[in-house]
Amino acid sequence: MPYTTDVVEELKILSLFNLDTGQEGIKVHSTAAPEAISAAQRLHTKGLISQSDGGYLTSLGRTASEHAQDLLRILDADTA
Repeated sequence: MPYTTDVVEELKILSLFNLDTGQEGIKVHSTAAPEAISAAQRLHTKGLISQSDGGYLTSLGRTASEHAQDLLRILDADTA
């Protein structure tokens, strides 16, 4: 699967979630960038978040968010 713009936008949304608690969701406002709004809607359709405008991570969404955030930490690590 190629890293399309849509996939990157979905990863951005998944990286916004606070994984330290399951009681904290996110809200993608109607004034957000159209790419973010569409990404949230796709994540909801895929069953990763509870609402089309954010909400909470589902069980599958939590796993995906953990992997996405781990990947960002690995890529951002100082390898020097």
